[in-house]
Amino acid sequence: MKNALATGLLGLSLMAAGPAAAEPVKIGVITTLSGGGAGLGIDMRDAFTLAIEQSGNKDIELVIEDDARKPELAVQIAQKMIQSDKVDLMTGIIWSNLAMAVVPNAVAQDVIYLSPNAGPSALAGPNCHPNYFNVAYQNDNFHEAMGQYANQDYKKTFILAPNYPAGKDSLTGFKRFYKGEIAGEVYTKVGQTDYAAEIAQIRASGADSVFFFLPGGMGIAFLKQYAQSGVDIPIMGPAFSFSQDILPAVGDAALGIRNSATWAKDLDNEANHKFVEAFQAKYGRLPSVYAAQSWDTANLILSALSKASVKDKEAFRAALKEADFESVRGKFSFNTNNHPIQDIYIREVVKEGDVLTNRIVAKAFTDHKDAYAQQCNM
Repeated sequence: MKNALATGLLGLSLMAAGPAAAEPVKIGVITTLSGGGAGLGIDMRDAFTLAIEQSGNKDIELVIEDDARKPELAVQIAQKMIQSDKVDLMTGIIWSNLAMAVVPNAVAQDVIYLSPNAGPSALAGPNCHPNYFNVAYQNDNFHEAMGQYANQDYKKTFILAPNYPAGKDSLTGFKRFYKGEIAGEVYTKVGQTDYAAEIAQIRASGADSVFFFLPGGMGIAFLKQYAQSGVDIPIMGPAFSFSQDILPAVGDAALGIRNSATWAKDLDNEANHKFVEAFQAKYGRLPSVYAAQSWDTANLILSALSKASVKDKEAFRAALKEADFESVRGKFSFNTNNHPIQDIYIREVVKEGDVLTNRIVAKAFTDHKDAYAQQCNM
């Protein structure tokens, strides 16, 4: 298994001692640290470890391993963590196809899994589970916000996304709220880097706008090729193609593009100010939405550990459900399916000095809930 890393015991002591303050806790973190999309996993890992470090809880041990964005490898790592490492909790997965490969089996073995990113619809609805908490979003959410926002300006939108669970959820979410005409709907290959054919389709479609979800390197390739193509049709998307970790690679082609997210570095609350400052001081770069979600995931765990023993699953789940922590997103609570109820914003890519980043320009939803909670029989 690649890049296995046990971080060991971190920090000094929990500021607010509770029932589990002196109890060793082992957390398995499976995330993408190499290959395509590694930047997303690195931001996830860095924010999570920093939050634990800053908490001062030296009784937490992190076992961090690289899934290399391969579902079969993620499954092997998960089984090792559960059977050999005897982890108490698991987190870290960025990609929905990996989450679908790992999470159902992990929670069935009575391991609590907290998602810092991937939010496939199946795990929010029919396959929800008391041991599964999503601290990020349900996959449709950012795209629903963009569909709602697009109604203000556009009547005929071309939409595209990769052909995997999150891609399908994304276009489903956009269409759920968009009232205009769909000029074309295309699912691309996961990991695709050449978008000439799709850009030709967009050019010929008669669309007045383009909505795309292409995270990581896929989004970088698409945006660069789109800018070079000369196609003059406005584009928009969720935060994933405009997150802080990839904006430097995209460059000025991203300027002015509007995108949806639950977080931005200019969100005005004390927890966010402290997070951005701490992350930038530690790593010398601005955090991304992946880092923000991971930071919240770590702090949710810490809040629950201050109230209940991780060995008492029922009590610990109840402590997690309370969501008694200061989220960098401001208001945060869990719905009946253990997925967030939260605000979702529209951001715009801007340049601050020489640095590309995002600023909030509007709010798309207040206290938004996902569409699948009613299918969850938990």
